[in-house]
Amino acid sequence: MRITEIESIILQHELQEPLGFSQGYYGHRTAHLVRVHTDEGISGIGEIFGPGNFAIANQAIVKHVLTPMLVGRNPLDAGAIWHQVYNAIRDHGQKGMPVSCMSGIDIALWDIAGKVTGLPLYQLLGGRTRESFVVYGYGMMFRQRDDLPEVYQEEIGRIADMGFTAAKMKIGMGLAQDRRLATAVRRGAPTDFKLMADANHAYAVGEAIQLGQTLRELDFYWFEEPVMPEDYDGYRTVRDALPGLHIAGGEAEWTRFGHRELLVRRCLDILQPEVAATGGISEFMKILAMAHAFGTPVIPHVWGSDVLIAVDMHLVSVIPDLPGGLFQFEPMLEYDTTPNLFHQHLLSEPLEILRTVKAHGGRARPPQGPGIGISLNEDFVRKYRVG
Repeated sequence: MRITEIESIILQHELQEPLGFSQGYYGHRTAHLVRVHTDEGISGIGEIFGPGNFAIANQAIVKHVLTPMLVGRNPLDAGAIWHQVYNAIRDHGQKGMPVSCMSGIDIALWDIAGKVTGLPLYQLLGGRTRESFVVYGYGMMFRQRDDLPEVYQEEIGRIADMGFTAAKMKIGMGLAQDRRLATAVRRGAPTDFKLMADANHAYAVGEAIQLGQTLRELDFYWFEEPVMPEDYDGYRTVRDALPGLHIAGGEAEWTRFGHRELLVRRCLDILQPEVAATGGISEFMKILAMAHAFGTPVIPHVWGSDVLIAVDMHLVSVIPDLPGGLFQFEPMLEYDTTPNLFHQHLLSEPLEILRTVKAHGGRARPPQGPGIGISLNEDFVRKYRVG
């Protein structure tokens, strides 16, 4: 079996209302998918992290840098391919967009391996450690409105009504407004509802500690990306200052080498590698093993279409309990509840996360078919393809 083509697919749709986070607003959803084709008619699907114009730039990397290295290779040689490609690009991109592009292709190679063997991805990765997993609702993004605390309070109630038992909100609008937003969300959430806050590295250390004290008083579970990802010592300072509030991060880090720094320096209580950016499934599993050796729980970051959601459903299924016991920490699946057509119509057989969460107490299970267990709705792809 040989790789014959790597197809890059950029999809985009307009939002009715701009959504934002601490680094800006956007008016479109973008998904960058890849399909690796073979001479035996088997293809694999992956996804590359990177919205908007980043997807356009990544498409050029896929076409002009990675595809010439991979056409003619055996797609089942995923581990060897990863090492050789990374070694070829390391002088030009040890982090960032080249590694993100590698990630999507690596995911597609694992999908092919599952289809060749007839096994679901979770079986290839060692088997499920749990029959089902908790799904947390991602929502409460910035809107360009004056009544945002009221909007957040109403939205957390709606997420709870959907059946979720945990949810994450965006912060990073300054200490005073963030305190109002967090208070409103706690007020609108049911009793014993797990809450998380994501600042997307909006703060310096001092402000992050001040805000973290408020989140701790409101009984938030974790504080995500409080400071810039390059500031390892700052992460450790924030963590040491806020016992009882989990510090989470890692989505803006790449490969085992970057995550090694977060672990060695004891920056985090929860590590959040993004499989579509950090190096794909091959690298995610190495990061997971390394995190386990450091006693650091892993909850994957997920930001993408239902292709990536399906991949992470498998990953969350295989993450072992840490350290092991009857009543253990459980990893969760992140699921975006804001308007997103790529969660509703992209796949020929939708994942039906919302229906499953509502029917099963906030929990879900991975797809059961070979590989990732999904296929694309080609009519939808044609309608929303922009590149």
